[in-house]
Amino acid sequence: MDPSARLVAIVIILNAVGLPPEGIGLILAVDRMLDMCRTAVNVFSDSCGAVIIGRSEGENDILREPVAELPAR
Repeated sequence: MDPSARLVAIVIILNAVGLPPEGIGLILAVDRMLDMCRTAVNVFSDSCGAVIIGRSEGENDILREPVAELPAR
């Protein structure tokens, strides 16, 4: 959900439960941090899903780091 759309949804929810819309300032203080946490969890779970599907399709070297070649002397 777009951050600006979320603000509209928050105001509507606050009105629906009978809380004053001025309370949105308190919510905004923590909403950005929560949004970053949700994004991090989403990226991590998408990465795990890609590895699981890759391994089920026969990709065995998905998480192995390539061996770096030593510079010539």
